[in-house]
Amino acid sequence: METQGKVITCRAAVAWGAGEALVMEDVKVDPPQRLEVRLRILFTSICHTDLSAWKGENEAQQAYPRILGHEAAGIVESVGEGVEDMKAGDHVLPIFTGECGDCRVCKRDGANLCERFRVDPMKKVMVGDGKTRFFTSKDNKPIYHFLNTSTFSEYTVIDSACVVKVDPRFPLEKMSLLSCGVSTGVGAAWNVADIQPGSTVAIFGLGAVGLAVAEGARAKGASKIIGIDVNPDKFSLGREVGISEFINPKESDKTVHERVMEITEGGVEYSFECAGRIEALREAFLSTNSGVGVTVLLGVHASPQLLPIHPMELFQGRSITASVFGGFKPKTQLPLLFTQCLQGQLNLDLFISHQLPFSDINEAMQLLHQGKALRCLLRL
Repeated sequence: METQGKVITCRAAVAWGAGEALVMEDVKVDPPQRLEVRLRILFTSICHTDLSAWKGENEAQQAYPRILGHEAAGIVESVGEGVEDMKAGDHVLPIFTGECGDCRVCKRDGANLCERFRVDPMKKVMVGDGKTRFFTSKDNKPIYHFLNTSTFSEYTVIDSACVVKVDPRFPLEKMSLLSCGVSTGVGAAWNVADIQPGSTVAIFGLGAVGLAVAEGARAKGASKIIGIDVNPDKFSLGREVGISEFINPKESDKTVHERVMEITEGGVEYSFECAGRIEALREAFLSTNSGVGVTVLLGVHASPQLLPIHPMELFQGRSITASVFGGFKPKTQLPLLFTQCLQGQLNLDLFISHQLPFSDINEAMQLLHQGKALRCLLRL
């Protein structure tokens, strides 16, 4: 390709400050270095993690200018030295948490936080040389990276450990959903909680991740799925993924966990906190059955926050854990998920609530911020 080995100038949505509108402007993107890949991003979408970073909720993450974004799909433009598992033209997903395949975490079953390429909200440069690959087109000043990916750009450079090749039969317009939100929710149900057939489930927060948990729970044969959200507009979509009971905390004179206890006659086996709110986490924990209850934390919480649980409460037979990317090892386990999607085991279409051009990215941010969207698919 004519661009291989050369600096590319392209459009990107640049964050210049916390809460400020993203600025669509030309940026320069360097060629990939050793064990890196340069991608042409075709579709990207916005996750609550992007929203949290955009709002500047964690001061430690505030490095500007910066290119956000981590849910995306694209095509390999070129690869750096040493990259052997993909080539120019391959369809791929950028993944915010990588898999080197060599560290003790990658070699261990049931663990997916690679020691070298795990998700790091504070990371702003490449692993190989500690430098950025983005620069302003006018004065050549560095622009920082985000979550190993930086997909709010027509081109981006990513460590090859954070890129997964996918079957070209799968439509790319749906790919971004599997690079974060849907995989995170489904994997939490399948890999982390390991939901058993006939069990009961409560999901706190019915955004894209929460609905993906429900989709995963239904596929695993859960007998009852309860959805909790303050926005009743989400309940119709909830029914499409198997949620049969709904609780709006604003419309009940009882606490949510009291309602869950009544519905299930003793609490659910599994609860999932997908709202990013401490009070929701507390209610999720108390909604589980005393003896076998498991709570899985998925919501993004602003810092600093502490778990709202007394240590002695863990002696009541309830446990709590967290999930990153649904427990999936991206390179070795996602290909099976792609196949399952091709076979129709998961319905991805319902998660795309809006489709907009890349130039409307600020509108997409506001739609998610206002709770009016699940995922806004942006076409670059």
